[in-house]
Amino acid sequence: MFSGVIAAQLRARRHDVLAVVEDASLTGLADEEILAVSADAGRALVTGNIKDFVPLDHRYKAAGKSHAGLVLISSKTFPQDRSYVGSVVAALDLLLKDGSLRPDSVTFLTAGC
Repeated sequence: MFSGVIAAQLRARRHDVLAVVEDASLTGLADEEILAVSADAGRALVTGNIKDFVPLDHRYKAAGKSHAGLVLISSKTFPQDRSYVGSVVAALDLLLKDGSLRPDSVTFLTAGC
């Protein structure tokens, strides 16, 4: 749910990632639909939309559904300045390499993740 630049930089680091903006069939979908598509594909979802996705995670689990994981990015942890893309890419790279992302988990990305 971030720019294609972030996805491209992660792919350059050999991670299998997609950005919603890179797939015309995904752009414009509601949050719940994006989560369902990512869950069906077995892909974790990265978003800065914490206020909508935390309750959506609770509703999803209450309905007996599972997903491949949610990674939440706070603008307080990652201010949207010149360093934003590089900081997010570095933190996601570490998270993906360390293998700590689990199905149905909700992870707040940290700078030193």
